[in-house]
Amino acid sequence: MAEIIQKDGTWVFDGDALRLTPGRDKNVSLFRKTLGELAVPLGSLAGVSFEQGKKAGRLRLRLRDGADPLLQATGGRLTEPHDPYQLIVESDRYGVAEYLVDEVRNALLLDEVPADPVDRYLLPGPSVPLSVSAGDATATFDGEHIRLEWNWKTEEAKAAAGTRSLTLADITGVEWHPAAGLENGHLRFTVRNAPTKAPPKYDPNAVELWGFKKDPLMALVAAAVQARLPHPARATAPDVPQPRPELPSPPVASAEDDHDALLRRLRELGELHRTGVLTDEEFTMAKQAVLKRM
Repeated sequence: MAEIIQKDGTWVFDGDALRLTPGRDKNVSLFRKTLGELAVPLGSLAGVSFEQGKKAGRLRLRLRDGADPLLQATGGRLTEPHDPYQLIVESDRYGVAEYLVDEVRNALLLDEVPADPVDRYLLPGPSVPLSVSAGDATATFDGEHIRLEWNWKTEEAKAAAGTRSLTLADITGVEWHPAAGLENGHLRFTVRNAPTKAPPKYDPNAVELWGFKKDPLMALVAAAVQARLPHPARATAPDVPQPRPELPSPPVASAEDDHDALLRRLRELGELHRTGVLTDEEFTMAKQAVLKRM
């Protein structure tokens, strides 16, 4: 058995699986703490690596494509603080980290585990029932039904339709995007026979996210739903979405367009601060980030 215990978390390898337990340190993200311990079967791994740094190193797991519903639903968009498959290693534990890497790699070789994609989920996804409040809604999933309850921050026309209730049979896809730059994030459900091109702000099947602390928790809902949908590798029915073709890059905005977008973002931040969505500290930090780009 190989084990490494750090402030960031504990990884234990018993020859058959890696158990990843998040640490209790204040720097460990709320997402990882909420997700809890993960048991990663050896057969779901494509590789493991350790990168040394001057003050700290980092262990990284690479899973086989299609093995994890969390990675499927988020499309690899979880940033480093929230990625459960990374572990910060203090410099005095580099030898232990390298030993764990060797043990896992040897086991992969001995068991002849291939690195190619899989056609079924090898991890179960977050447990249900599950409820998360973030952005403009509270999303609840009990394993069969999804409930979206709008809050006072929801766009008026969207909220007027009332609480949204979907069954798992209604859903053909789910995706989570974090807020990035001037773009808000979202949790969006693709509903059978009801395609929409509306932005998340107006889409009754989407939760709009603004980049706050609890936003990554919506990825747990996405993963729990994804784990119960047909695996993409087996999705052959006509009404099951296939991988989207790569779209051409959008045209580069002119300096004038970018300046107008930044001004609009400042106005949005001011409104969120005025209505109490943003604290004084959050508003100041967000405003400074926008002003630096002007």
